Amino acid sequence: MRRFLPDTFTMLLVLTVATASFLPVHGASAHYFGIATNFAIGLLFFLHGARLSRDVVIAGLLHWRLHLVILLTTFGIFPLLVLAIGQVVPNSILPVSLYTGMLFLSVLPSTVQSSIAFTSIAGGNVPAAICSASASNIFGMFLTPLLVGLLFSVGGQGGFSWDVLWQIMLQLLAPFIAGQLLQPWIGDWIRSKKKILMPVDRGSILMVVYSAFSEAVVEGLWHTFSVLDIATVIVANMLLLTTVLCITMFGSRALGFSKADEITITFCGSKKSLASGVPMANVIFAGQGIGAIVLPLMLFHQIQLMTCAFLAPKYADAAKRRETAKAEATGATNAA
Repeated sequence: MRRFLPDTFTMLLVLTVATASFLPVHGASAHYFGIATNFAIGLLFFLHGARLSRDVVIAGLLHWRLHLVILLTTFGIFPLLVLAIGQVVPNSILPVSLYTGMLFLSVLPSTVQSSIAFTSIAGGNVPAAICSASASNIFGMFLTPLLVGLLFSVGGQGGFSWDVLWQIMLQLLAPFIAGQLLQPWIGDWIRSKKKILMPVDRGSILMVVYSAFSEAVVEGLWHTFSVLDIATVIVANMLLLTTVLCITMFGSRALGFSKADEITITFCGSKKSLASGVPMANVIFAGQGIGAIVLPLMLFHQIQLMTCAFLAPKYADAAKRRETAKAEATGATNAA
């Protein structure tokens, strides 16, 4: 049952939202808090760049077919499914602002840490997972704002903005590249200080969430949505994740991938990154109330963790049974 309980970070997210609901930052304080938040986000992406080993990227590129399937799922199948949800579910059931959050969720890159962790637990291709999840986040800096513009222009909510892409490059990509350039000198040290530097990862996300929900609360967020609205988003997220898991799981088998590669495709292709998504929302939707936009992402984050925490041990147990059966069959053959 422990696997189904919220992790520490999720509990911190809930506490942050609760704090913003009762003690929102506003006025001049919100301005200075926003400056500090932008600095923390830049530091976060700098550390991401410095941690990523170039050897891992080069080795992983050799498995291009697997990476292509994951990228197509992350940036292709996800948006198509959410567009289908928009056609089926009327606005009276799923409010436009929450559906906008689901559209944004659909074009985000995959997670890095949890994708790799669950792939490892399940006995998948870990080097490929490292490369694929990292590549997803790099491509996401360009693809996410482009796809946001495309999807929103189709839905009549405005088109692509080159200014948004420039802001993404300035606030997120530039620090990432700086980290990559310094990686040969500081990469090993940063990777060895994971526990010390973790507060930067989580702290920057919590800062953005607090800022976003503070602004949204001041504008009347909790008076806008009902419990039924939130429940609708949760159900839609569950259906979305279940569909993608089935597509990646059975699709990888149909394409002839090995079991280890199937695990990697399933766990990397079904994730959406809260760590990248919240900072991107802060840039792409600057000046708007992004509390409602990141809310579906926060809910999806916990749903995907709980689901994959259930699936990963199942994969691992199945692998053990296959090894046992193979050993017994080999022993029986030798005895005969």
